[in-house]
Amino acid sequence: MINVNCLLTLENRSFSLYPQNNMLDFVFAVDDSVTWHMMNLLKNKSHYSFLKVFGPKQISNIQSYGAGIYYNTLVPCNGRMIKYGVISTDTLIDDLLHWKTLYVAGRLQKPVKILTQNENGKLQAALVSNLKSAVTAAFLMLPESFSEEDLYMQIAGLSYSGDFRMIIGEDRSKVQNIVKPNVPYFQKLYSNILQDCPQVVYKHHLGRLEIDKSPEGQFTQLMALPRSLQQKITSLVDPPGKNRDVEEILLQVAHDPDCGFVVHQGISGIVRSSSIVQSAKTILTAGAKKSVTYSMKKLYKMTKGWLKKTS
Repeated sequence: MINVNCLLTLENRSFSLYPQNNMLDFVFAVDDSVTWHMMNLLKNKSHYSFLKVFGPKQISNIQSYGAGIYYNTLVPCNGRMIKYGVISTDTLIDDLLHWKTLYVAGRLQKPVKILTQNENGKLQAALVSNLKSAVTAAFLMLPESFSEEDLYMQIAGLSYSGDFRMIIGEDRSKVQNIVKPNVPYFQKLYSNILQDCPQVVYKHHLGRLEIDKSPEGQFTQLMALPRSLQQKITSLVDPPGKNRDVEEILLQVAHDPDCGFVVHQGISGIVRSSSIVQSAKTILTAGAKKSVTYSMKKLYKMTKGWLKKTS
């Protein structure tokens, strides 16, 4: 028996709010990807593209590329379409803690429905760590005083920064569409973290926040960022060949008036790489026909959002 954690992700937070033509997005975190795919191929072979002929081991190898998740998309289930991704628990924990790809970690910075979760202390701690990191990164990109909704917009936008699909194929008002109807869910997700954070004055009754924007305050926040983001910021700021200490570079960034922009650029660099590789992988995992159908649906949503914005 393999351990499985199942999450129903982001836009699909509430079944009742979304019509039948909206595709539900599931993520399965599994301890043994090869065994999971072997069992799923026996039960649901039709969910897979031509890659099914290569067997569970090769499917697992393909899964490990890019963001470390394998998606089956446009799967009919109980009268509606779903897509589901499979990721190893270890890969998920690594992304939650270090933001190596920010692909699944970014999804889990938004309200999700956890359908099943096994007792895994490391995973639970990593989920909380990911939320704290999202708040810290958002603080660095926000002004000294801002609204609660501003914070959630910044957090929800982290995983779309640098994503080439936001240029073509996604509704550009997607972040706003995620946050505005779901503010109570964001509050439930983040209120304890905000109340326990020593660097913020959280005026819950007013929906306002104030943060420490001094160089000392920003340095503390930079030092608390996930490792991969710190490394990306370091590579952006430090000239080649200097090889300065990470702490020294982050102290320099903390004193920079463009500190928030540097953090944004670091996040964009992480997301850009993972989104390109993952999208290329989707052509294989979904197959040509499903890839075209899925892309057309995305373009339709993007056009619909653009027309709504300009009308």
